[in-house]
Amino acid sequence: MSSEVPQAQDAPDHCSARGCRTAARFQLRWNNPKLHPPERRKTWLACAEHRESLEAFLGARGFLRETVEHTQPVSAQDAVEGSAADR
Repeated sequence: MSSEVPQAQDAPDHCSARGCRTAARFQLRWNNPKLHPPERRKTWLACAEHRESLEAFLGARGFLRETVEHTQPVSAQDAVEGSAADR
């Protein structure tokens, strides 16, 4: 008997808010100007419920550059591991 286990790439990308496993709908593109060159972008993913709070967190620090709809996987270089609350 063979049961297929979903691979990680088959699972939807989830929100970066701590503890949230909801599918991401937005990419919050940001950088820390003290650490990253101006063209560099890091990415947090957000569900509709956590979009505003994550934008507020990044915006208060002057890190938020843009928010776009999440329609494709984030490149490994831009992805930020862990939850947003860990930053």
